[in-house]
Amino acid sequence: MANLSLVVSPKSINKRLPGDLAMWFFILAELTVFSLFFIAFAVTEQFNVEMFIAGKSMLHTFAGLINTLALITSSFLVVLSLKSVSVGKSQQSVYLLILSILAACVYMATKLWEYNQLFVMGIDIETNTFFTLYFLITGFHFLHVLLGIVILICIAVNVKNGGYKESITGFEAGASYWHMVDLVWIILFPLIYIL
Repeated sequence: MANLSLVVSPKSINKRLPGDLAMWFFILAELTVFSLFFIAFAVTEQFNVEMFIAGKSMLHTFAGLINTLALITSSFLVVLSLKSVSVGKSQQSVYLLILSILAACVYMATKLWEYNQLFVMGIDIETNTFFTLYFLITGFHFLHVLLGIVILICIAVNVKNGGYKESITGFEAGASYWHMVDLVWIILFPLIYIL
């Protein structure tokens, strides 16, 4: 009879979710809320096709594209920063986090400009169903970006003060949240602005 043995490589033993489990529960809860928003938007659009086409035509697609590039750039810089801190390059990590925060601020400024443009045209959350959903979904996301910026600032301060030398779990948790915010926008942008 052949000898059957289970071969376990060292890499398979060390696989784990980045960050901590509590953050992943939080991310899952947030993704669930955003999913419900997206489903509500898609279903409502089927019953108000003309209104949604007219509403989307009033949005600034170029501003949405700038926001997409800003958040993708910011997420990429967070990845580089995490790699830097994991190899002991704390100063480089801080600089990359600052650049990431600045990219996120580009998103914030562009989104505020876009809201202002709509307000100037007399469009607000009560204009119609499309804009009610638009302001609810993008406003909810805006608050998540704001929280993400606060998290990135806290991580940067911690790195500057010599944190994450023993464990980068806290950094990974914050980075995971930030990537979730980026992922939501990547779904939100085509759904609301383009499709």
